[in-house]
Amino acid sequence: MSAHELDQNREPGQHYETSQHLEPDQYNTVSQHREVDQSPEYDQRREYGAIVVVGGGCYGSYYVKQLERARAAGALQYQRILVVDRDPTCAVTTNHPDAIEFHCDDWSTFFDRYLEQAPADSTDAIVPSPLMPHLMYQWLLRRAAARWPHRVVETRPLGAEPDVPWHRAAEDGTQYASYATWMCPINCIEPRLCPHTCGERTWTMPAAATELVARERAHGNPLAGPVIFHCTHRAYGVGMFDTRDVIAGETLVRTASERGAVDMLVGTVSHCHGAFNVLHVGT
Repeated sequence: MSAHELDQNREPGQHYETSQHLEPDQYNTVSQHREVDQSPEYDQRREYGAIVVVGGGCYGSYYVKQLERARAAGALQYQRILVVDRDPTCAVTTNHPDAIEFHCDDWSTFFDRYLEQAPADSTDAIVPSPLMPHLMYQWLLRRAAARWPHRVVETRPLGAEPDVPWHRAAEDGTQYASYATWMCPINCIEPRLCPHTCGERTWTMPAAATELVARERAHGNPLAGPVIFHCTHRAYGVGMFDTRDVIAGETLVRTASERGAVDMLVGTVSHCHGAFNVLHVGT
């Protein structure tokens, strides 16, 4: 998704989410990203339990079709596709009724239930919608508030902006960022050669998030993290992030918060686009 599209939608969730495996360090951080020249265009994982598709409209219907094609071609395997939409007559229920397990629910309610039950070694993955809010951050926020009802748990503004060409703060405190100042194809898989510039893609948003945290610390601001959910292309134009990485991110937020007050940078990103929030857990 481009800067123009982000500007037109105050709650865009561009085709962005997924993490690598997250490990805490001595600063209570979650920080991992792959160097650009080592980052594969296709994620190597090929077997999944459930694949959760966020939204059953035109995008969700397209993703289900592509996942079916990918499985038929042997590009990946999965046990089932879960589609979540509050509209019982959404497109996917008409176009692919036999290919999916449909959940008629709002996204937040579904993820509260689904992620509560997900094991740390889950083999599931989540396909985000290009127009969704920062759902994984909102889940972390709700989890922290439920765990510590007598502590201040809230969204704090970013003290600095990511070092990227385009960024904008939404009314809910989410900072949207993009390396693109042009209109990106909605189904771009972010290959090593950028379709717009026709040159090598020399950027990746997880690195920008790590640099932002380091810059804030250098200025005396004790920002922790980042917790990054990095959406990568898996097959046939479908990007995903792994459920186990969401669970790992929540564990690391909990571990950091058990040691005291913390401001944790949380981002859901692709290589080119991202959404960021700061999760504050007080004393």
